[in-house]
Amino acid sequence: MLQAIFIVALVGGFYMAWNIGANDVANAFGTSVGSRALTFRQAVVVAAIFEFAGAILVGAHVTGTIRSGLFDPTLLVGRETTLALGMLAALLAAALWLQVATYFGYPISTTHSIVGAILGFAIVVLPSNTIEWGKVGKVVASWVISPIVGALLGWVIFMALKALIFNRPDPLVRSRLVAPYLIFAVFFVLSLSFLYKGLKQLHLDFSPLHAMGISAAVAFVAGLVGWALLKGNGASGEYSERLGGVEELFRHLQIITACTVAFAHGANDVANAVGPLAAVVSITTTGKILPNVEVPIWVLALGGAGIVIGLATFGYRVIETVGKKITEMNPSRGFSAEFGGAITVLVASRMGLPVSTTHVIVGSVIGVGLARGMAALDLRVIREIFITWIVTLPAAGLLSIGLFYLLRAVFG
Repeated sequence: MLQAIFIVALVGGFYMAWNIGANDVANAFGTSVGSRALTFRQAVVVAAIFEFAGAILVGAHVTGTIRSGLFDPTLLVGRETTLALGMLAALLAAALWLQVATYFGYPISTTHSIVGAILGFAIVVLPSNTIEWGKVGKVVASWVISPIVGALLGWVIFMALKALIFNRPDPLVRSRLVAPYLIFAVFFVLSLSFLYKGLKQLHLDFSPLHAMGISAAVAFVAGLVGWALLKGNGASGEYSERLGGVEELFRHLQIITACTVAFAHGANDVANAVGPLAAVVSITTTGKILPNVEVPIWVLALGGAGIVIGLATFGYRVIETVGKKITEMNPSRGFSAEFGGAITVLVASRMGLPVSTTHVIVGSVIGVGLARGMAALDLRVIREIFITWIVTLPAAGLLSIGLFYLLRAVFG
């Protein structure tokens, strides 16, 4: 029986990774594709290289049995098969809900889907007072915190770019004066994010001062290179041509941001995607419930491959929503949304605030649209996305309960 559960879990793990690629990763690349900084095929190639590299090189090779921390797994010692079936049900439920949302083009939080699914299973097998309801409260709080902070940062960055560059008589000349400072800011934030999130599985434990020093050095070199490349290039051509030159600068910055985000996502979230699978693999191979389990390299590879295939085959729906349907994108707007999202996630993670990357990115896109007026936003699409976010927790939980009873009936 355990061998059969193991096989089903492998299929379920790949299915989950496929759906994460189709929804979560597609959402991360939505602004890049929507602004035409990257074509869809280029986004798939970038994801394939950087997601897979992040997962294999610095991915989480050791993971908690229950990544969400919703309950203590040792409460189910002696009921190992129950835990294995519960984790399998949660994996399949989260994946199913992600696929439903992706079909309609709605970007939703993978973490919230997994938390809702594990919560559903936990409610039916454990006493209510053993569940960490505070964790659930943090998830609910992130529904409000994430999009609001993301929208604020996206709005501020785009308005700053308008004031510094686009509202000037010659935006191309102005952009070349501002560019070195802008490049410094981008590389500083991305380097900090990389040190704190992309490499956190290596347990390098940089102090804030040390991390900021390394990031400042990297950013200074990048800004210097940018200044040298742009120096001496005079402005020529019609105003529209010079404006196109400004957008080309932001296209390059957006591609750099997309590559960094993809690597950090692979390092950070692929293991989260296969966390329930790792728990099932551990239980079915050892017969024990362990607080921390090794994630085999082939499991990380399975997750990385599933994510890339999911983006390539089904990710276009969510990309279209984030990159085109909420508001019209170009490279400067897409950069403002991505950079605002990166700053929000970095600051929130350091302050311990519960935020969802998906909700932050969508909020940043909305903020950029607001900078151009309410008419620039499709309020119907935004309303439908918000409703889907609210429904995610209970929907994944109910699916998990149903699948748990179904799996228990099948496997005994």
